[in-house]
Amino acid sequence: MRFSCAANWEVQDLSGYSYLEADATQLELVESHDGNKDSLLLCEFDPVLTVGRAADVEKYNHLDLPVVEIPRGGKATFHGPGQLVAYPILALSEEARDLHAYLHALEDALIRTAGDFGLQASRDSRNTGCWVHGRKLASIGVAVRRWVTYHGVAFNVTTDLDWFRRFDPCGLDPDVMTSLACELETPPPIAEVKNRLAENLRIVLREES
Repeated sequence: MRFSCAANWEVQDLSGYSYLEADATQLELVESHDGNKDSLLLCEFDPVLTVGRAADVEKYNHLDLPVVEIPRGGKATFHGPGQLVAYPILALSEEARDLHAYLHALEDALIRTAGDFGLQASRDSRNTGCWVHGRKLASIGVAVRRWVTYHGVAFNVTTDLDWFRRFDPCGLDPDVMTSLACELETPPPIAEVKNRLAENLRIVLREES
C-alpha cells in the first residue's frame, strides 16, 4: 500500500528547535498541506513530557520538567537529548485511510531501522511501538486532521532512561524502556539513525508494497 497521495516529500531537520517551535511548524504544515508535498520533520528536544488524549495532564504537573498537552493518541511520554523524534506530515490517500494500517507502517519503519543496526525488533500485540527483547525501543503517537497525519515516533538512541522513571511512560512500567545505547555495545551516531529512519519511513509510507 502507498499511504501518501502527494507527489513530493521533503525532509526537514529541526535540530535546535524547541518542542513548542517544532510543534508549531508541524501544525502549520498540516494546515497548509495541499495534497502535493509531504514533509518529514526530524527533531531532538530538550527534556519535555508530552501528554496525549488518553491521559490526565494534571497527573504530571508535579514533575520537574515542562509538560505539554497535545492532541495525539496515547498517554504520556518523554522527549529529550539522544532521542530521535520523527513527524510525518502526510496526506493519506483514500485507500489508505486506515489508522491501524498507518500505525503498522510506522512500526515497520522502526523495526527496519533497528534491524539496520543489527537488532531483531518486533511488534507487541498489546502495545504499539518497536520492541527488542521485551523492552520498548521506540514509541508511537499520532494524530490526523483532514486526513493529514502529524505527530509520529520517538526512537531512543542514547536517551537517558532515568527520565522515564519519573512517570509511567505510555502507561507502562518505566523499566520496560530501552535504547540503542543499552542494546548495542557501541551505539551509532544519532545522525546515522536519522538517515536510516528517514529512508525507512519513505519506503513504507510512499512506495507501493
